[in-house]
Amino acid sequence: MPEQGNHKILGISSAEFEPLALAIFREQCRMNAVYGEFIRTLGVDPVAVRSITQIPFLPVRFFKSRAVQTGDFKPAAIFESSGTTGMVSSRHLVKDLSVYEESFTRGFELVYGPVSRYCLLGLLPSYLERGHSSLVYMVDQLVKKSGHPQSGFYAGDYAKLYKVLRQLEQDGQATLLIGVTYALLDFAAQYSLPLKHTILMETGGMKGRREEMIRPEVHALLQKSFSVDAVHSEYGMTELLSQAYSTGSGVFRCPPWMKVLVRDEEDPFRVLETGSGIINIIDLANLHSCAFIATDDAGKCRADGSFEVLGRVDGSDLRGCSLLLV
Repeated sequence: MPEQGNHKILGISSAEFEPLALAIFREQCRMNAVYGEFIRTLGVDPVAVRSITQIPFLPVRFFKSRAVQTGDFKPAAIFESSGTTGMVSSRHLVKDLSVYEESFTRGFELVYGPVSRYCLLGLLPSYLERGHSSLVYMVDQLVKKSGHPQSGFYAGDYAKLYKVLRQLEQDGQATLLIGVTYALLDFAAQYSLPLKHTILMETGGMKGRREEMIRPEVHALLQKSFSVDAVHSEYGMTELLSQAYSTGSGVFRCPPWMKVLVRDEEDPFRVLETGSGIINIIDLANLHSCAFIATDDAGKCRADGSFEVLGRVDGSDLRGCSLLLV
């Protein structure tokens, strides 16, 4: 394993990213049975890989059928993707939950400042209902770190959520309302109030519950209902230990230990740092699973490292946050 542990990795500089990513790549080729088999099947010599754009990315579907882990350990937790009956879920074996907690806390606070500033309201199922969801685990921990008496989960109780939001607004309390997209739209259909002190954040999720809408349409509707200038977004996956955030207009930014690239839809081994294609993610917090994930999301990467998510690739599985409340 690289000399730096997970916690030190979360403090790296931009100049350290590529050398460390390459070191982790070679170590995971050696110590991760699934990823190593994938690399050997491709006929790739890890020593010959000298750039992050040359690294082969493991298709995310491998998390559905194989135990993707680097080294031999008993997982402290297993996160599972949401799914309907008969659907195979992704399973992420997590060696050390403290690494995930530090990753999502640092990632959040880099964008929004201390969690303790906010009353945090989750329009998601509670931890007891969906304890295997990495998103629910994250929000549950942030709720606890918030320390505000009204912080908590409000799924299915829109009347109570409205009452709490109205009081928080009257008190001038900085608030974050985070929820799956269709639940926020359902709430907006029943209640409307101006939010001057509240950040509205959607985590994605429409398929199977509402007619598909593109992100600008969703944001325009929510902006109108709640009189906010922008709707924020969170981008994460069961298979990752890090998140990217958008503070408006659907443009996401990664923390220093995470990077998004794009691969050519026709040639998946042609990987670029800028341009349009299918999203590949390097998440260095995934030191004990796989740090190099080929997703099923189409996107666009910009020269400054930010990116946009343009939708799902045709034929990809229905998965993720959209099914959390099913």
